[in-house]
Amino acid sequence: MSTNILQVGALESEAIYIIREVVAQFEKPVLLFSGGKDSITLVRLAQKAFYPAKIPFPLMHIDTGHNFPETIEFRDRLVKELGVELIVRNVQDNIDAGKVKEETGKYASRNMLQTETLLDAIEEFGFDACIGGARRDEEKARAKERIFSVRDDFGQWDEKNQRPELFDMLNGRIDLGQNVRVFPISNWTELDVWSYIQKEEIEIPSIYFAHKRETFIRDGLIWSANDEVVYREEDEEVAERMVRFRTVGDMSCTAAVLSTATEINTIVAEIRTSTISERGARIDDKRSEAAMEKRKQQGYF
Repeated sequence: MSTNILQVGALESEAIYIIREVVAQFEKPVLLFSGGKDSITLVRLAQKAFYPAKIPFPLMHIDTGHNFPETIEFRDRLVKELGVELIVRNVQDNIDAGKVKEETGKYASRNMLQTETLLDAIEEFGFDACIGGARRDEEKARAKERIFSVRDDFGQWDEKNQRPELFDMLNGRIDLGQNVRVFPISNWTELDVWSYIQKEEIEIPSIYFAHKRETFIRDGLIWSANDEVVYREEDEEVAERMVRFRTVGDMSCTAAVLSTATEINTIVAEIRTSTISERGARIDDKRSEAAMEKRKQQGYF
């Protein structure tokens, strides 16, 4: 048995413990679900944590309206198979209500607009713990997060309010109006997640596997040309390429990578040799050096 498989076994036990602690310490938790591999992994962990009972909290998707169709199809099928509650709140509703302003231009994206919709939903349902799939290797702003990370009554992260976490002692005590973001796989890496998907034989959206797609190149990145969401200049030439997506965020800010990996074993081998972070294909993280840090302070995750 490989060292990585043994490692993900230990990580699984740790994550299941964390998820059980969430249900024990909070009154109204929710799992933030994007349809991506990290949130799919969280769903499997939650299944194991409470088996043979059903997952005792809903899944919630903050839908930008610009998601990959393959992801939405997978999301709807998964929740139906599991018999769990799915809450969907749409960024478009906040745009229509004038709460947020639609971006325009070459790098326009709705990804940054999710924060307002998420905070509205937390208040609407009174969630006191939001389980998310952030990992330590994604971006430096995420690497320093606590497992139980306190947010104030405006949904904002305040480093002065974060309490120390000693060994496996998770402190879920919060004041009125506060809520907590919980990161059960914050100790995992991208390779760990893929190794776990491989070990558990977890189904994932087809977009993660290599496929032929109409694409174009901008700023050294490969963008999908299969839809009307991604902005494209007239002189940006479309060509068919064999690609896959390492992350499945908003289409307008998520680029593909060249790949021939059509099954899990090949993807794991590909990730082992990759020298680029998966978020290297996310243009929203490149807006400024502190882009993710700012989004965290505003309540994005």
